[in-house]
Amino acid sequence: MDTVWGNAAQYSEVYWGWPIAVYLFLAGLSAGALMTALLVKWIEGNETQPWDGLIKAGALLSPPTIMLGLALLIVDLSRPTAFYQLMIHYQLTSVMSIGVVLLIVYTPLSLLFSAGIFKKILSSHDFSAAWFKPLVPFLNRFEKIRSIEGIMFAFAIGIAIYTGFLLSALVAKPLLNVAVLPLLFLVSSLSAGIAANILLGLTVFRSTVAKDNLKFLLALDLRVIPFEMFILFLLFAGLYFHGGSYVAVADAALTAGIWAKVFWIGVVGMGLLLPVAIAVTSLHGHVYKLQTVLLNSALALAGVLLLRLYILYAGQIFG
Repeated sequence: MDTVWGNAAQYSEVYWGWPIAVYLFLAGLSAGALMTALLVKWIEGNETQPWDGLIKAGALLSPPTIMLGLALLIVDLSRPTAFYQLMIHYQLTSVMSIGVVLLIVYTPLSLLFSAGIFKKILSSHDFSAAWFKPLVPFLNRFEKIRSIEGIMFAFAIGIAIYTGFLLSALVAKPLLNVAVLPLLFLVSSLSAGIAANILLGLTVFRSTVAKDNLKFLLALDLRVIPFEMFILFLLFAGLYFHGGSYVAVADAALTAGIWAKVFWIGVVGMGLLLPVAIAVTSLHGHVYKLQTVLLNSALALAGVLLLRLYILYAGQIFG
């Protein structure tokens, strides 16, 4: 049981705490970073080398974030060995089992994507050449599979959506058991991936970031964020139209306590409206100020994390 920002009585119904929220965030970030990198890669062309810094950023982010998220999930389980049981006993009618299948396939795919992007570097440096060079023939054959990038993209979508289905399967919690939650998690995962790739690309791989690719991602995020806002509107509108106790849950989630403030100030204000305002007023045309772009991306990324925390906590508290 987890108590955050309040007394124990207020959070007596919280059984999934902040580690699960962070796992949901990291899984979505990993999927979004991979999707974003692939989108830029497809624009650049499959034979473009050296790779754009925004592609490198996604390749560097995707594997460790999904593995760190999984580590958090396993540690947070009351019986960590139960995760091993999920891996060997599948029930394809279970959201958790489907998620495990997705994770088992997606995680090595993200590692292979990263290895392909950094193949030249890993093959030439002394610290990695000895163990990486024997893997290059396999990696070359893997990269020749024409549909492999489409498969990677599909599994990244699956990971992002699955995190929403994981919560929406809780039928006793009205704020969680909504049809649009998987779509909300997919769209916000893409937004997080765009923001994270821009942040890492412009700080670590800045010299290789093409202005046209940066412009493409900024324009894409300016479309993704309003769509995310629309899905949030649909989520609460659905609760109000449902009537009865669902209206009380929606009212409480939007007006009561610290989590209402997290929603309006953190999720909507800092994570959605402010990035759109910055993008509209400061990121137009062909001239981008580095500090403004980084601030815009940091706000969007923080907003996605707060959204995961809000949905998880408010969904349990006001159920």
